[in-house]
Amino acid sequence: MSVITVERIKLFSTRSPWWCMIVAAVLTIGFAALTTGFLKGADEQRATIFITQPGAQLSQMVMMVMAALAVTTEYRFGTIRTSFQAVPQRTALLLGKTAVVAFLAGVVGLIASFGAWGIGNLFVSGADLSIDTPAEWRLLAGQGLIFALSAVIAVAIGILIRQSAGAIAILILWPLLVENLFNLIPKVGDDMAQWSPFANGSSFLNQGQDFGLAGAQGDYAMGPWLALLYFAGWAAALLTIALISASKRDA
Repeated sequence: MSVITVERIKLFSTRSPWWCMIVAAVLTIGFAALTTGFLKGADEQRATIFITQPGAQLSQMVMMVMAALAVTTEYRFGTIRTSFQAVPQRTALLLGKTAVVAFLAGVVGLIASFGAWGIGNLFVSGADLSIDTPAEWRLLAGQGLIFALSAVIAVAIGILIRQSAGAIAILILWPLLVENLFNLIPKVGDDMAQWSPFANGSSFLNQGQDFGLAGAQGDYAMGPWLALLYFAGWAAALLTIALISASKRDA
């Protein structure tokens, strides 16, 4: 039995991944219903695809929590020792876990984003929500990439921290609070905010969008695809550090 198969069985043998997937999908689709369901008249005509995705970041957080729990739960109950005994190559085992979790997060991200777009089409049938531009495709299909890379970061944090509460606190506070606080630092704060990993993940999705009712577009440090590579670089670097740490520390 391959490492991927084993990790898939372990992941789906508990309830938390199922609940996380359901909550993530419901959040994105539910917020799309809220933002589009009350639009009337001229507001409905100005609606864009962008306003169908306000719940995506919260769904991303939920899938990151799921990814972290996939690791920290094993450390908490000591089952990681059995896993390492069955697969002495710790790097192979943890990479298999990462691949399974990242793939699942990516699929959920795609389902949630296109589901929200579909709900938006139902509620604002008078608006043009057709996917016509590369930027609109990037906003919807790109959610899968961002969800998957976010899950890789979450697994890395889980391996490094090993405790569920600590890992979850970092994963929630980092994108939602810490990166936003950079703007308050004099002189260098704006640059720090623009070069933050999750900010660049968002810029990959948001650049070139018609924000419509949602507000004005901000400044970005680099183009969308470079921003995605930058975000992926952070994920790869953190995972590498986590794998090195796991190979040297006692289970």
